[in-house]
Formats: sequence, structure tokens, C-alpha cells
Amino acid sequence: MFEKVLIANRGEIALRIHRACREMGIRTVAVHSEADAKAMHVRLADEAVCIGPSRSTDSYLNKSAIISAALITGADAIHPGFGFLSENADFAEMVESHGITFIGPSAEQMRKMGDKITARQAAVEAGIPVTPGSPSLDTVEDAKKWAAKIGYPVIIKAKDGGGGKGMKVAFSDEDIHEAYTMARAEAKAAFPSDVVYMEKYLQKPRHIEIQILADKFGNVVHLGERDCSIQRNNQKVIEESPSPALNQEQREEIGEIVRKAIAKIGYQNAGTLEFLFEDGKFYFLEMNTRLQVEHPITEAVSGIDIVREQIRIASGAALGYKQQDIHFNGHAIECRINAENPETFAPCPGKITEWHAPGGLGVRVDSEIYSGYTIPPFYDSMIAKLIVHGQTRNSALMRMRRALEEFVIDGVSTTIPLQQDIISQTEFIDGIYNIHWLEDYMRKRNMDK
Repeated sequence: MFEKVLIANRGEIALRIHRACREMGIRTVAVHSEADAKAMHVRLADEAVCIGPSRSTDSYLNKSAIISAALITGADAIHPGFGFLSENADFAEMVESHGITFIGPSAEQMRKMGDKITARQAAVEAGIPVTPGSPSLDTVEDAKKWAAKIGYPVIIKAKDGGGGKGMKVAFSDEDIHEAYTMARAEAKAAFPSDVVYMEKYLQKPRHIEIQILADKFGNVVHLGERDCSIQRNNQKVIEESPSPALNQEQREEIGEIVRKAIAKIGYQNAGTLEFLFEDGKFYFLEMNTRLQVEHPITEAVSGIDIVREQIRIASGAALGYKQQDIHFNGHAIECRINAENPETFAPCPGKITEWHAPGGLGVRVDSEIYSGYTIPPFYDSMIAKLIVHGQTRNSALMRMRRALEEFVIDGVSTTIPLQQDIISQTEFIDGIYNIHWLEDYMRKRNMDK
């Protein structure tokens, strides 16, 4: 097992990784920007190294600075968390080339499954259902030809995309030129490559994802599904597990398909396969070759510490259990709490004047916020994740309602009022929503004001 792990991230996920390491008897190194000098993970880590100015490009995305910090402190391994360099194959390769273990898949696996086009081809070869789609599109004419083959509506997507960027829908030939041009322009501005491809656009799907763990000995398990359909601008807002849209036969079938496919692909460590689900059918969307923001709800229903397992697998340990040993218990829901105006969604950095996190049975808060902490304006606005677990979906909903009422964050605006509004809506309570539901609801709500 590792003696010292460097955490190449910030915020609540850095603190989450620190806690897992300390429970395993592993010392931690926190790297931080100048803006994060007083962050909680920095205060709690065994060692801390400032790796640059506040801007993420000068600190958390500075590969050389992070590796230098690992070498100086004698870290055995680097955990990238999510975001930043977590799916950067070049970084993983650099880490390994310096004799340090990267806690995640290999660079080769990351390139294969992190690239949306090659991942799609690997999924087809492994027997995973996919939406009709195209290879990379070099011109508008290519886009028109493939749209004719696939049938409208279609969605043009950036190969390296994420977070809803580089995605444009076309409903007819008249839309193709603008959709193709805008998707490539967004991709060029936000990602390493402006390569785009096309898929059939499903109009009212659910967003279902399957969590997997795979060790170096060919053992693979899935940890059930998460429903991430409550989204705004393709950004997840609320997640739950299991999905209220699936029956037991459907979840067992897709879980087994994914488990066998991952074994065939030879992937190692934690990963998530994302699907669109419509009319009883699953369509592969992409694979995230890293830890997911919403991993705590899977931990709640499966009883498995995913971060701990990531570390164990990277150290060379076997999983120690088979699929039949995993038993799912109850229902879990997660609300992402952002420091944003709940109406306009404008970021709201600033000083936290009062902080009171909810507690009680089945309530978990992942956050590094504390009273007096100043939220810097340079990074993502998510400041907390509120996770509840109950024996039934209804009990989890009631617990989430109570926990949101208890949550006190003063000094900045947060999205807690929005979360309270969403979980009180009949469609959410009945579990009959899709990926467009939240935006449709907010549009109607704003029109009524």
C-alpha cells in the first residue's frame, strides 16, 4: 500500500480523498493555488505545497508543478480527483514516467475510452448498445451526408467535449451549417481539439449511468445505476440511485452488459458508462475514466467506498469480492449546492459568514466550506454536495426536504432554494422526469412570474 498520496485537486473532492487516505493510514500532500491557501484540505493534509497563482491554468492544470511537488515530498501516488487533469492521458503518462503511480486507468485506457469517438467504437465491439452515429466530421458536407443517413434530429458533439459545451442540435438541413460551425467553434475554444461527430438526437431520454470497478486481475463489478436526468444546460443538478425509471430486470440486464464489456475492454480502476434511456432502450453516451461528482449516492446504496477502492486497485490489490457479493440497500439522492444566484445562476463568490450543515441519520455533506471561509472567484461554483439515504425513495425524499431546510449558508447566494423547489414538484416526486424537464419547468415558471 502507498505511504503518501498527493491530491492533485481542490475543494470538496480533495477533502474527500484526504479522508479516504487517512482512514487507510496513508499520509497526504495537498497542492494548492495562492487563492486556496486557507482551504480545508490544505489545513488538514500532512503536507501542503503551493503550486502557483490563483488561475487554474497556472496551478491545478500545471502538470510540471504538480509532479515536482510529488517528487519533492516523496509521494508514492497521485490522485487526480475529477475535473482538471483527471482525464488527461498525457498527465497520467508523465506521472508514471517519474516512477509515481497514477490513481486511475492507464494513459492508454484513458485515450481509448476518454475519447468519445474511439470509446463509441470500443463500445460497439464490446456489445454495448449505441445510438446511430458518425465518425469524425471534417466538413459541413460530411455533416449533411451523415444527417441524411441517421435521420433528423441529430446532435453534433465535440470529441473532447464535456459539461454541455460543443454540443448543437439540428432538426433539418437548414440547421446543419450553423450547428456544425458553432459546435466546432465552441470545441476549439474550450478543448484540446475541435473535432466533432454526430449522433441521433433522442428527444425525451433519461440520463442513466453505471458505476464500475475493475482490478488488474480481470475482476469487474458494477455498483448499480445513477439517474442524472435533472440537468440544466447539460450540467447535473440532482442525482439519485437507483433510477425510478428502471425495473429490476432492466437494471440487472444493463449492469451485466456493462460488466462483461469492461472485462472485454480490459479497463482498470473506477469508471462510469453513461447512457441515454428512452422507450425502454439504452444508448451508450460516453465513458468517464475517473471518479464522478455523484459517486456518494452509489456508496450509500452499495456500502462500498469507491475512493478507497480506487487507491487499492492502483496499489495492485484485487477487489476481494464478486458481483454476487454486492447487495444494494435503499435509495439515495444528491443535491449539488452551488454558490450561485438561484434565479440567474450568476456565480456568487465571497465570504461565508455563517455555515451550518444538516445532520442526522442518513445525511452526508461533502464540503470543505467553514464559517469565515472566502469562496474564490476563480473556480467552479459548486461548494457542497448534500447526500441523503433512506430505505425507500419516499423516505429519502422526505429526508432531503428536511436536510435542505436545515442547511444554513449565509454571506453568499446558493442554489438551495432551487433544490427545494425541484424536489417539491409532482413530476419529481413521481419520478417521471427526463433530461429536459428542469429547463422546461424553469421556463414555464419564469413565464408565470
